[in-house]
Amino acid sequence: MSKIVIATQFGEIMDDYMAAAIPEAQWLRLPPGAPASLPPEVTVLLAATFPREPDSPLRVRPAGWPFSLKWVQLISAGIDSYPDWIFEVPQVSTARGVAAEPIAEYVLAAIFEHAKKMPRLWIQGPERWKHNMLGMVRDSTLGIVGVGPIGMALAGKAMALGMRVQALRRSDTPFELPGIERATSLSAMFASCDQVVLAAPATAHTHHMVDAQVLAQAKPGLHLINIGRGALIDQEALLAALSQDRIARATLDVTEPEPLPAGHPLYTHPKVRISPHTSALSNYIREALLAKVKRNLASFQAGRDPEDLTRGEAD
Repeated sequence: MSKIVIATQFGEIMDDYMAAAIPEAQWLRLPPGAPASLPPEVTVLLAATFPREPDSPLRVRPAGWPFSLKWVQLISAGIDSYPDWIFEVPQVSTARGVAAEPIAEYVLAAIFEHAKKMPRLWIQGPERWKHNMLGMVRDSTLGIVGVGPIGMALAGKAMALGMRVQALRRSDTPFELPGIERATSLSAMFASCDQVVLAAPATAHTHHMVDAQVLAQAKPGLHLINIGRGALIDQEALLAALSQDRIARATLDVTEPEPLPAGHPLYTHPKVRISPHTSALSNYIREALLAKVKRNLASFQAGRDPEDLTRGEAD
């Protein structure tokens, strides 16, 4: 029986890791972006994210697409960086849930960093030896916007720390964990929470969902954390809210655009912390992504649906 042929764009380190872990497959390594062509024996593509610039030549639909492809596994949970023609393949699955644990830890680290005044708490000499009143994480209220795997992983860890958790979900589907309170609206969440975490996808519905009107309702001292997509926040409105002391801290792992241009005021604002879209990156994600690819490959070869299929519309 001939080996299944898989084209992969996951990058040299991940491609080597996949090839060693799945030796029964034959691997074809490709650069990111639209593949110019694919041999007819290639039925599976592991697709990296595409450049977001709409005029990028790497986003142009290749002649002959979708070639002989039957299944595409995306490297990310979000689908907003992929061109529409990717979803013409019969089956396309996302990496939903793969990054939930490392992102949840990143959020908790940001919460503790702000509450415990680190790193400015540390001193280098006796002249700065004075007591500081520190914030408490226990008994604070955490709001989560977008209750997928990331939101659930974060909620479980937060409640274990004694935090109260509110969540906002578009559907009436019950939350998977007991003890989560359902927020009535985004404005109500901002008015009652000490921290709000944005973990929603980028869609027409969520674009600039955090705007001046929502920020005007913020509870004094609110810490806003965005690990979803930069487009969820109206950044001009955020800068105004920060300057008016409506928001005490903004921790942004994502921005609009990425990267922000040189000289952007968010880089140097004293109440803002920016990381370069790295909250998911860890050794853990490599193992989790491999496990998902192996499960989905087994399902594909057995004629079953892979996990987390998408047709190009955000959940």
